[in-house]
Amino acid sequence: MKVRGALFALSLVFVSSLIFAAPSKAGSYSGIASVYGNRDGYAWRKTANGERMNPGALTAAHRTLPFGTRVSVVNRRNGKKVVVRITDRGPFVRGRIIDLTPAGARAIGLSGLAPVNLSVL
Repeated sequence: MKVRGALFALSLVFVSSLIFAAPSKAGSYSGIASVYGNRDGYAWRKTANGERMNPGALTAAHRTLPFGTRVSVVNRRNGKKVVVRITDRGPFVRGRIIDLTPAGARAIGLSGLAPVNLSVL
């Protein structure tokens, strides 16, 4: 009986650690940023996390970062910085590391593609 209780307690601790531990991928990344949601048909469609893609919001798509992660994006050409929240998956083009909404892109002076540094906050 004591073994069952110990196993139950251990499994309870394990399951609660899975539930309450937020996945983190802290670090810095470098690559190419692009803009989506302007003329490509993604505006106002549902994103991978279920929200509507709002071109005026400071949100972005990243392949692996957890939804809700806040990321600082710095345009390496001009030093401008914006903080965005990950709400979607992508980009799925080789070499690109983040897709910004038009609002996020405007904030860092991005009109197409640009080299950026990402920092997970």
